Amino acid sequence: MDNLGTMATTSTEYKTKKQLICEAAARLFRDKGYSATSMRDLAETVQLKASSLYNHIGSKEEILREICFTNARRFHIGMKEVEQLPHATASDKVRALIRLHIRIATEDFTSVTAFNDEWRHLSEPYLTEFKTLRKDYENRFLSIIEYGIQNGEFKPLDAFTTLYTLFSSVRWLYDWYKPERQVTPEALYEQIAAFLMSGLER
Repeated sequence: MDNLGTMATTSTEYKTKKQLICEAAARLFRDKGYSATSMRDLAETVQLKASSLYNHIGSKEEILREICFTNARRFHIGMKEVEQLPHATASDKVRALIRLHIRIATEDFTSVTAFNDEWRHLSEPYLTEFKTLRKDYENRFLSIIEYGIQNGEFKPLDAFTTLYTLFSSVRWLYDWYKPERQVTPEALYEQIAAFLMSGLER
Protein backbone atom coordinates (compact mmCIF):
# COMPACT_ATOMS: atom_id res chain seq x y z
CA MET A 1 0.00 0.00 0.00
CA ASP A 2 2.83 2.40 0.86
CA ASN A 3 4.30 2.15 -2.63
CA LEU A 4 0.94 2.89 -4.21
CA GLY A 5 0.07 5.69 -1.84
CA THR A 6 3.37 7.51 -2.15
CA MET A 7 4.12 9.77 -5.07
CA ALA A 8 7.38 8.36 -6.42
CA THR A 9 8.98 11.64 -7.38
CA THR A 10 12.22 13.45 -6.75
CA SER A 11 11.36 17.07 -7.53
CA THR A 12 8.76 19.49 -6.22
CA GLU A 13 7.81 20.47 -9.76
CA TYR A 14 7.10 16.86 -10.71
CA LYS A 15 5.02 16.33 -7.57
CA THR A 16 2.99 19.41 -8.39
CA LYS A 17 2.30 18.28 -11.94
CA LYS A 18 1.38 14.79 -10.82
CA GLN A 19 -0.99 16.13 -8.20
CA LEU A 20 -2.63 18.37 -10.79
CA ILE A 21 -3.06 15.36 -13.04
CA CYS A 22 -4.63 13.34 -10.20
CA GLU A 23 -7.01 16.17 -9.37
CA ALA A 24 -8.01 16.60 -13.00
CA ALA A 25 -8.52 12.86 -13.33
CA ALA A 26 -10.67 12.77 -10.19
CA ARG A 27 -12.92 15.47 -11.64
CA LEU A 28 -13.25 13.56 -14.90
CA PHE A 29 -13.93 10.29 -13.07
CA ARG A 30 -16.63 12.08 -11.06
CA ASP A 31 -18.23 13.84 -14.03
CA LYS A 32 -17.86 11.24 -16.79
CA GLY A 33 -17.15 8.05 -14.89
CA TYR A 34 -13.89 6.13 -14.84
CA SER A 35 -14.74 3.93 -17.82
CA ALA A 36 -15.73 6.85 -20.04
CA THR A 37 -12.62 8.89 -19.24
CA SER A 38 -9.70 8.46 -21.64
CA MET A 39 -6.08 9.45 -21.27
CA ARG A 40 -6.69 11.83 -24.19
CA ASP A 41 -9.48 13.51 -22.16
CA LEU A 42 -7.07 13.87 -19.28
CA ALA A 43 -4.27 15.22 -21.44
CA GLU A 44 -6.60 17.88 -22.88
CA THR A 45 -7.79 18.85 -19.41
CA VAL A 46 -4.27 19.43 -18.09
CA GLN A 47 -3.14 20.94 -21.41
CA LEU A 48 -0.52 18.35 -22.19
CA LYS A 49 0.09 16.19 -25.21
CA ALA A 50 -0.84 12.57 -24.58
CA SER A 51 2.79 11.55 -25.04
CA SER A 52 3.87 14.10 -22.42
CA LEU A 53 1.24 12.85 -19.97
CA TYR A 54 2.94 9.47 -19.87
CA ASN A 55 6.07 11.14 -18.55
CA HIS A 56 4.15 11.75 -15.33
CA ILE A 57 1.72 8.87 -15.06
CA GLY A 58 1.78 5.36 -16.48
CA SER A 59 -1.90 4.63 -16.97
CA LYS A 60 -5.41 5.62 -16.03
CA GLU A 61 -5.58 2.89 -13.43
CA GLU A 62 -2.32 4.04 -11.90
CA ILE A 63 -4.03 7.38 -11.22
CA LEU A 64 -7.00 5.61 -9.68
CA ARG A 65 -4.71 3.54 -7.45
CA GLU A 66 -2.87 6.71 -6.44
CA ILE A 67 -6.09 8.40 -5.40
CA CYS A 68 -7.65 5.39 -3.66
CA PHE A 69 -4.66 4.21 -1.67
CA THR A 70 -3.46 7.67 -0.71
CA ASN A 71 -6.84 8.38 0.83
CA ALA A 72 -7.12 4.94 2.42
CA ARG A 73 -3.82 5.66 4.13
CA ARG A 74 -5.09 9.04 5.35
CA PHE A 75 -8.13 7.47 6.96
CA HIS A 76 -6.13 4.69 8.58
CA ILE A 77 -3.60 7.12 10.02
CA GLY A 78 -6.48 9.20 11.36
CA MET A 79 -8.20 6.15 12.85
CA LYS A 80 -5.01 5.08 14.62
CA GLU A 81 -4.62 8.54 16.13
CA VAL A 82 -8.23 8.50 17.34
CA GLU A 83 -7.89 5.02 18.84
CA GLN A 84 -4.84 6.19 20.79
CA LEU A 85 -6.45 9.31 22.26
CA PRO A 86 -5.81 9.19 26.03
CA HIS A 87 -8.90 8.93 28.26
CA ALA A 88 -11.21 9.43 25.28
CA THR A 89 -14.80 8.27 25.50
CA ALA A 90 -16.62 6.62 22.60
CA SER A 91 -18.35 9.96 22.04
CA ASP A 92 -14.99 11.75 21.89
CA LYS A 93 -13.74 9.25 19.31
CA VAL A 94 -16.82 9.47 17.09
CA ARG A 95 -16.58 13.26 17.16
CA ALA A 96 -12.89 13.04 16.24
CA LEU A 97 -13.71 10.72 13.32
CA ILE A 98 -16.43 13.07 12.07
CA ARG A 99 -13.82 15.82 12.18
CA LEU A 100 -11.40 13.56 10.27
CA HIS A 101 -13.93 12.98 7.46
CA ILE A 102 -14.69 16.69 7.20
CA ARG A 103 -11.00 17.63 7.19
CA ILE A 104 -10.15 15.18 4.42
CA ALA A 105 -13.19 16.20 2.38
CA THR A 106 -12.31 19.89 2.57
CA GLU A 107 -8.56 19.50 2.09
CA ASP A 108 -8.51 17.22 -0.94
CA PHE A 109 -11.55 16.67 -3.09
CA THR A 110 -9.92 13.71 -4.89
CA SER A 111 -11.01 11.66 -1.88
CA VAL A 112 -14.51 11.59 -3.40
CA THR A 113 -13.18 9.09 -5.91
CA ALA A 114 -12.13 6.69 -3.18
CA PHE A 115 -15.35 7.15 -1.22
CA ASN A 116 -17.80 6.70 -4.05
CA ASP A 117 -17.89 4.01 -6.70
CA GLU A 118 -14.81 4.47 -8.86
CA TRP A 119 -12.61 2.27 -6.62
CA ARG A 120 -14.64 -0.65 -8.00
CA HIS A 121 -12.66 -0.29 -11.24
CA LEU A 122 -9.39 -1.30 -9.60
CA SER A 123 -8.00 -4.54 -10.99
CA GLU A 124 -6.74 -7.37 -8.83
CA PRO A 125 -4.90 -7.63 -6.56
CA TYR A 126 -5.49 -3.93 -5.87
CA LEU A 127 -9.27 -4.25 -5.64
CA THR A 128 -9.10 -6.88 -2.91
CA GLU A 129 -6.42 -4.91 -1.08
CA PHE A 130 -8.48 -1.73 -1.15
CA LYS A 131 -11.67 -3.51 -0.07
CA THR A 132 -9.77 -5.05 2.84
CA LEU A 133 -8.51 -1.65 3.94
CA ARG A 134 -11.97 -0.16 3.57
CA LYS A 135 -13.59 -2.95 5.61
CA ASP A 136 -10.91 -2.70 8.29
CA TYR A 137 -11.61 1.02 8.72
CA GLU A 138 -15.35 0.42 8.87
CA ASN A 139 -14.96 -2.38 11.45
CA ARG A 140 -12.80 -0.23 13.69
CA PHE A 141 -15.33 2.62 13.50
CA LEU A 142 -18.11 0.11 14.19
CA SER A 143 -16.29 -1.16 17.30
CA ILE A 144 -16.22 2.36 18.74
CA ILE A 145 -19.96 2.74 18.16
CA GLU A 146 -20.70 -0.67 19.67
CA TYR A 147 -18.63 0.15 22.74
CA GLY A 148 -20.53 3.42 23.18
CA ILE A 149 -23.85 1.56 22.98
CA GLN A 150 -22.72 -1.13 25.42
CA ASN A 151 -21.47 1.31 28.06
CA GLY A 152 -24.57 3.50 27.84
CA GLU A 153 -23.00 6.55 26.19
CA PHE A 154 -25.09 6.05 23.07
CA LYS A 155 -28.72 5.20 22.55
CA PRO A 156 -29.52 1.51 21.95
CA LEU A 157 -29.44 1.86 18.18
CA ASP A 158 -28.39 -0.66 15.56
CA ALA A 159 -24.64 -0.16 15.22
CA PHE A 160 -24.49 -0.86 11.46
CA THR A 161 -27.33 1.56 10.75
CA THR A 162 -25.60 4.17 12.88
CA LEU A 163 -22.26 3.68 11.11
CA TYR A 164 -23.60 4.02 7.58
CA THR A 165 -25.84 6.94 8.55
CA LEU A 166 -22.74 8.74 9.82
CA PHE A 167 -20.88 7.98 6.59
CA SER A 168 -23.79 9.15 4.44
CA SER A 169 -24.11 12.32 6.47
CA VAL A 170 -20.62 13.53 5.56
CA ARG A 171 -20.19 12.01 2.09
CA TRP A 172 -21.96 14.88 0.31
CA LEU A 173 -19.17 17.23 1.40
CA TYR A 174 -16.78 15.71 -1.13
CA ASP A 175 -18.88 17.07 -3.99
CA TRP A 176 -20.27 20.20 -2.36
CA TYR A 177 -17.42 21.89 -0.51
CA LYS A 178 -15.53 24.73 -2.15
CA PRO A 179 -13.45 27.36 -0.31
CA GLU A 180 -15.45 30.13 -1.99
CA ARG A 181 -18.60 28.98 -0.18
CA GLN A 182 -17.27 30.97 2.78
CA VAL A 183 -17.94 28.31 5.37
CA THR A 184 -14.95 27.04 7.29
CA PRO A 185 -14.29 23.34 7.95
CA GLU A 186 -14.58 24.09 11.66
CA ALA A 187 -18.03 25.63 11.19
CA LEU A 188 -19.08 22.59 9.16
CA TYR A 189 -17.82 20.33 11.92
CA GLU A 190 -19.69 22.19 14.64
CA GLN A 191 -22.99 22.00 12.74
CA ILE A 192 -22.68 18.44 11.47
CA ALA A 193 -21.35 17.01 14.74
CA ALA A 194 -24.08 18.74 16.76
CA PHE A 195 -26.75 17.29 14.48
CA LEU A 196 -25.37 13.76 14.35
CA MET A 197 -24.38 13.43 17.99
CA SER A 198 -27.73 14.69 19.22
CA GLY A 199 -29.27 11.60 17.63
CA LEU A 200 -26.61 9.26 18.98
CA GLU A 201 -25.81 10.32 22.53
CA ARG A 202 -28.09 9.66 25.47
